[in-house]
Amino acid sequence: MATRKMTFTLPEDLAEQFVRRVPARERSKYLVTALNEKLSARNRDLVEACRIANNDTEVRAIEKEFDAITEEAGAILEL
Repeated sequence: MATRKMTFTLPEDLAEQFVRRVPARERSKYLVTALNEKLSARNRDLVEACRIANNDTEVRAIEKEFDAITEEAGAILEL
């Protein structure tokens, strides 16, 4: 797996806790795990929000209105 070296700025108190609690040789792995978990959770939240929106009747009505506008615009552009 390819890797990339990055630089981050952390609040001092968080940086101190990190250095104190995570051994130097485990810090990269720790951050990889934490970021992976956080990004996966964010993705799950996004999927759930889309599922909720797709099941909302008001959202469906708005989508139909936009579809009609898109079709009208396409017909005008063909002229």
